[in-house]
Amino acid sequence: MSAQATLDFVEEYLSEDEPLLMARRNAADVGGAPPVSPATGAALRFIAAALSARAVVEIGTGCGTSGIWLLRGMRSDGVLTSVDVDPEHQRLARKAFVEAGFPANRYRLIGGKAADVLPRLTDGGYDIVFCDADKHDYPSYLTAALRLLRPGGVVAFDNALWGGRVATPSCTDPETSAIREVVEAVRQDERLVPLLLPMGDGLLAAVKQ
Repeated sequence: MSAQATLDFVEEYLSEDEPLLMARRNAADVGGAPPVSPATGAALRFIAAALSARAVVEIGTGCGTSGIWLLRGMRSDGVLTSVDVDPEHQRLARKAFVEAGFPANRYRLIGGKAADVLPRLTDGGYDIVFCDADKHDYPSYLTAALRLLRPGGVVAFDNALWGGRVATPSCTDPETSAIREVVEAVRQDERLVPLLLPMGDGLLAAVKQ
């Protein structure tokens, strides 16, 4: 089996239902918010379930794909806090959450820049911080996540491979450089237990000790 066939098998291992497919269609229609891959979503659900997560921060709501996956792994009384600058993305995410059967008390959608919103959130109050927004700001998201996470919590970054550019030294554009900086910072930080997974466009995750 070729490497690509293996990756395809991984992505297709768990199928997505209509609420997830609807969220993907909405993301394709409005543009600007590429959703996580199915395997990446499954990994997020797995992490949330393994942690019995009650409180999760999502930076970059998109149109709800990753939020559905996270909510499905969280405790039944867990709350997802999702931050995004685009009100249309959040409107579509709310629609997707309703379609997936989640009551309004399971999520709060906060409009605004993460740099303005994250300082208002509780130190050490979260089980997971998932980052999938402006790549230039990934280093600052890592700093915020270390403050927000409880010991044993997990920080995760989507697009950690960035189409192969992160692993290509000659790629030095600002977005690639910012992601590469976070990948290296997570690896070097003694407070973190890191893992880089080659699913989707790359998922970087780390446990805060």
